[in-house]
Amino acid sequence: MQLSEQEQVRRQKLARLREIGINPYPADLYPVSHASAKAKQNYTEGEKVVMAGRLMSRRIQGNASFAEIQDGEGRIQVYFNRDEICTGEDKSKYNEVYKKLLDIGDFVGIEGEMFTTKVGEITVLVKDFTLLSKALKPLPQPRTDEDGKVHDAFTDPELRYRRRYVDLTVNPHVKEVFVKRTKLFNAMRGFFNDAGYFEVETPILQPIAGGAAARPFVTHHNSLDMPLYMRIANELYLKRLIVGGFEGVYEFSKNFRNEGMDRTHNPEFTAMEIYVAYKDYNWMMDFCERLLEHCALAVNGTTEATFGEHTVDFKAPYARVTMADSIKHFTGFDISGKTEDEIRQAAQEMGIEVDATMGKGKLIDEIFGEKCEGNYIQPTFITDYPKEMSPLCKEHRDNPELTERFELMVCGKEIANAYSELNDPIDQRERFEAQLELAKRGDDEATASIDYDFLRSLEYGMPPTSGMGIGMDRLIMFLTNNQSIQEVLFFPQMKPEKKALDLNVNEKTIYELLKKESPQELNALKAAAGLSNKAWDKGVKGLTKLGAAKVSKTDEGLFITITG
Repeated sequence: MQLSEQEQVRRQKLARLREIGINPYPADLYPVSHASAKAKQNYTEGEKVVMAGRLMSRRIQGNASFAEIQDGEGRIQVYFNRDEICTGEDKSKYNEVYKKLLDIGDFVGIEGEMFTTKVGEITVLVKDFTLLSKALKPLPQPRTDEDGKVHDAFTDPELRYRRRYVDLTVNPHVKEVFVKRTKLFNAMRGFFNDAGYFEVETPILQPIAGGAAARPFVTHHNSLDMPLYMRIANELYLKRLIVGGFEGVYEFSKNFRNEGMDRTHNPEFTAMEIYVAYKDYNWMMDFCERLLEHCALAVNGTTEATFGEHTVDFKAPYARVTMADSIKHFTGFDISGKTEDEIRQAAQEMGIEVDATMGKGKLIDEIFGEKCEGNYIQPTFITDYPKEMSPLCKEHRDNPELTERFELMVCGKEIANAYSELNDPIDQRERFEAQLELAKRGDDEATASIDYDFLRSLEYGMPPTSGMGIGMDRLIMFLTNNQSIQEVLFFPQMKPEKKALDLNVNEKTIYELLKKESPQELNALKAAAGLSNKAWDKGVKGLTKLGAAKVSKTDEGLFITITG
């Protein structure tokens, strides 16, 4: 492992601390009595406090020093004075330990008294301090100049997502996003509990990937010698609980879908699903808009939220538009009563890419997604979906071609999906069999197997029920003005991190030239590198051995291409 100069110096300090008898990683409980924000909020002159946190800044001026400690609530200024800390003749705790062996990023505990400086800043006068954990890597230190310009900010997205622990430490606004995320879950949980519904847990590993149209992750259970699927949805298990006599159940579930990744999709995501007996989708629309109004207030203190250039108001009630009316409004095409071939032709005439694997429902979904979805900025319920799009949804009471379903759109994205749930076991079996036919045609999102146990549960009888799912990650994106799902996940899925190349001087010279342009003709690159023949040969061989570059022969000569 190659260490930077700063890392080497910190390890030397670590050794020196141990040499003088200080354990840099003590196991003892540290008796914290005050956190920074509450200490400032409830300030009392001369109050004795015990605090702990990271050393984030310091200004050493001989025998005195102002510094900042950062804990879970924020930062507070602390004042180190040599004679307050070292009351006897031995001044080494200040002169050596504090001044020379502590670094920015170290965790320290302080004991002291509250006071206010001449400029009015609440501060802790340190009477004693304890090193709680030595940091061996330096933190980024963003700073703001006199003109308000920020320098050395830790802003690279890939680094921030990979090293979220650093991101949370040096970018306070990032932590606030996750504080709000927790507030959202607590608000939603409280809303459901107050309504008398039960929070439950259902399996993550399932013998059949059901409850949604998605490509699953597959694993193998060695003891049972059978394939298992990571949950794509928890719908079918929650409905089993309604069959079993619960009249209202909900779950915050981790779901997994083996599909593409982009700014709004992560292969692992959090959904909330709720099912309430003796209700329909009209009741659930009213419930949904009251729920989201409640959550917006709990998270932000207002029903309004900024998302990009838009101001979204979650105050109920929300507009309601049928899918057929939406498509007709934005395209002029009426999907009502149309055959699959007619809809496919209309989609092609609209310039939408379609193929033979797409059934009627998928075609309609493509038209809506391409031509309508993005137009809905304020919360809007899109209702009454065609039956082919909703294999788990009850047939519409007034039109057998439709289902009693809605999706809630905000800023062109779906954040909630709800049904009057299908509870006719014979109809449900026929819908599942239709999905199997679509899967045979090549639709990789169609359900490729039937959950016969779920059908059996319906045969025992399920009361009229309405269910709803909400994408929690997407909802918190809207409530915190984040355009990327990676910003609201502590640890989003990332490609494997490339290992840093350990190059010698000659290898580095060649590699830096290849980074500017690749591939390059061998002799031209050699001339640009300016290395001796021996140094050149060793450099190229080293890069190819490391897998960082390769030499290829073409009709035009030998070329070197960067690969790592």
